[in-house]
Amino acid sequence: MKTVLVTGSQGFIGKNLCAQLELIEGVVVLKYSRRNNPEQLAKFVKEADFIFHVAGVNRPKNEKDFITDNRDLTKQIISLQKSAGSKAPIVFTSSTQAALDNAYGKSKLAAETALIKWHKESNNPIYIYRLPGVFGKWSKANYNSVVATFCHNIANNLPVQVSDPKHEIILVYLDDVVDAFVGHLNNKVNPAKDNFYNIARTFTVSLGKLKDRIEALHDIRKDLVVPNLEDTFNKFLYATYISYLPTSDFSYELTTNTDNRGWLAEFIKSKQFGQIFISTTKPGISRGEHWHHTKIEKFFVVKGEAEITFRNKINSQEIIRYRVNGNKPTVLDIPTGYVHAIKNIGSTDLVTIFWADEILDKNHPDTYYEKVEPVNGVKDE
Repeated sequence: MKTVLVTGSQGFIGKNLCAQLELIEGVVVLKYSRRNNPEQLAKFVKEADFIFHVAGVNRPKNEKDFITDNRDLTKQIISLQKSAGSKAPIVFTSSTQAALDNAYGKSKLAAETALIKWHKESNNPIYIYRLPGVFGKWSKANYNSVVATFCHNIANNLPVQVSDPKHEIILVYLDDVVDAFVGHLNNKVNPAKDNFYNIARTFTVSLGKLKDRIEALHDIRKDLVVPNLEDTFNKFLYATYISYLPTSDFSYELTTNTDNRGWLAEFIKSKQFGQIFISTTKPGISRGEHWHHTKIEKFFVVKGEAEITFRNKINSQEIIRYRVNGNKPTVLDIPTGYVHAIKNIGSTDLVTIFWADEILDKNHPDTYYEKVEPVNGVKDE
């Protein structure tokens, strides 16, 4: 059993860190925040086998709070360790601004200096992270991160102000920070020089491009196009953006095209993955009756009964038939060069999910209409 103290447990990094630590078997988490009193801090420091000191302020109402909450709290933890004879290692979240001449940076530098001095006196392990901007879920808009502010405002249809669109910032993702911190519990972090550590993965982006990326995520509900999620930054931004949706706005309706056959709706699109759409088809009705040169499709009936028919466009007059139903999940590949159709042969509406390997280009749809079963045995030409 390992007892771990997290200061700033109600803050952005603290909440995420505690949530991850609580998933680890054999770890007891002691949470310290502004809700606790100094006596509880002394008790926690004495009990802790490991300390994550992530408490601090970066936008106080009074500049004096930089010293109180950043430097003095760190010194208090050191003093409590001395009194308790604690040898618990300390992970400390500093900031890249510790190298700058501002009140926030000076307070973080003072905390670093105190920790390094304590390490030299006691040989207690000290792990200092000078973090750049951190982004992820549970971050406070207009406080912790420009990403949080942009995500909050765009998700809530509020204006976003960018004074210098070309200004570049360096960011790290919250989960990478948490993973690095937790790694110290099991000595899975490589030694660093002079007690300073870095998050290996960083992202550099201009404010203008950051805004554009988040606005594109907002527009997914309209154009249905998901960005390339092989781009890790896009993936992490999307996870962050979604966490800022208003609770009254989790759902959105799709545009449906309805006719005498039923309805069809596009669901999601990707330049890398293609698109998915869904349809209902009334009993006795067919869809399709066409073929493709290059476009690949897959059909998946989720409800009802269907017959999917094929005919090789060039080499054969044989009609190939597959019967599927929603009670037995089955996917049909639609080979290129085969005329194909899907018919509802049941008594209730047929519900089908379709996947195509490309987004429909109305100018070049690669779709050529022809009956699978020629009328009177004569193919359409």
